[in-house]
Amino acid sequence: MQFFDPAILHAGQYHDWLVQGLVLSIQLTVISFVFALPLGALVAVMRTSTSTPLRAAGAAFVEAIRNVPLLAHLLFWYFAFPELLPDAARELLYANNPEVVCAVIALTLYAGVHMAEDIRSGIRAVPRTQLEAARSLGLGRIAAVRLVLLPQALRASVPPLLSQTVNLWKDTSVATVIGAAELMYQAARVETASFRSLEAFTFATLAYLTVSLMISAAAHLYQRRYPVRTA
Repeated sequence: MQFFDPAILHAGQYHDWLVQGLVLSIQLTVISFVFALPLGALVAVMRTSTSTPLRAAGAAFVEAIRNVPLLAHLLFWYFAFPELLPDAARELLYANNPEVVCAVIALTLYAGVHMAEDIRSGIRAVPRTQLEAARSLGLGRIAAVRLVLLPQALRASVPPLLSQTVNLWKDTSVATVIGAAELMYQAARVETASFRSLEAFTFATLAYLTVSLMISAAAHLYQRRYPVRTA
């Protein structure tokens, strides 16, 4: 048997499986990011609110999510959460790729609370005079936060948020434990079917490395093009 056969990575069924897994991993990353970013912004605003109940609720949410391993989140949402749903909702979930849906929920929550901490740091970096000036111009607190505070905080938070995106991309690999057919799942499937573990996991390793480096490069370029200005 040939030590390394790149032909199975260029074409054929095994190639198709690996590409399908790569596409799903990217989709999981993008969809989870789209939901996690506004969730993180909301939680960050709660944690910096002047309202004690809101701050407490935000802190409790963050601690409850980030102190539980992602693996436990995935297993909970896939095995336990459907049992809490009404029959009609459970049937709807099972009819619409439950592995992917539950993976998105778990990844969104897990990434969202980490993004919340990055955005909270960005909010604290914005001078309080910005919010006071917005209020003095007649904006309500919600409008001032939405139009003045958050845009500046998000810009300051872009580099760490992109770093969190790298973590989110790598965390999609854990979704294999609930049967989501992402990249690691398909690599293991190819290895089982062909016994070509070197080729399958080399493809997966290079794919994770390439996408991670692309995101990291984007973060570096953004930071050079739009450096954070200190007050």
